Amino acid sequence: MSSHHSEKAAHLHRELHSHLPPDPALRLKALETVLVRKGFLAEHAVDDWLDDYSENVGPMNGARVIARAWTDPDFAERLADDSPAAFHALIPTIDKGYPIVAVFNGPQVHNLIVCTLCSCYPLGVLGMSPSWYKSVEYRARAVRDPRGVLAEFGTTLPPGVDVRVWDSTSDRRYMVVPERPRGTDGWSEEALAALVTRNSMIGTVRDLSPVADGS
Repeated sequence: MSSHHSEKAAHLHRELHSHLPPDPALRLKALETVLVRKGFLAEHAVDDWLDDYSENVGPMNGARVIARAWTDPDFAERLADDSPAAFHALIPTIDKGYPIVAVFNGPQVHNLIVCTLCSCYPLGVLGMSPSWYKSVEYRARAVRDPRGVLAEFGTTLPPGVDVRVWDSTSDRRYMVVPERPRGTDGWSEEALAALVTRNSMIGTVRDLSPVADGS
């Protein structure tokens, strides 16, 4: 092939690929399509798995730490003083230097996490970040009108509760430690961890009281 033809082919290759998504995303989508067509994968299986991971599986690292803090005052104190060390002690897969700070809710204090500059988020602790967390609206209003934002999540705070907004960065990220719900005396750590939600660790949800089964 002549140099002219080689350059023309290279130009055509670049032109075609400029309209395609990044290669990893393209390959993943192609693989998903093939698996669905061959019947190895349900049509919405990947989306359902991602939803489950973001809501349930991913946040379990943080939930385990919170459940331990609820049942072990010494661990709670360590978590407040040196969050990375406390996380690593309980979950060794989390690096000792992971840039995480635990902030504790109390009767007169409620904490809310945001990242005003971008969407810094402790993936290793809370799993995948929700789309609303990354939105410009949330990032702006969480600082300007935190009570209004909380109300939209169904969290209405009494006037005497102080709202503290923590702005995450690439060097420091935050996790809210909710108050232990009433009526959970004697519960195992596993049962307590199941009450903790991703949104409660971001701070958009405050009440984690167990729901009565009506029996």
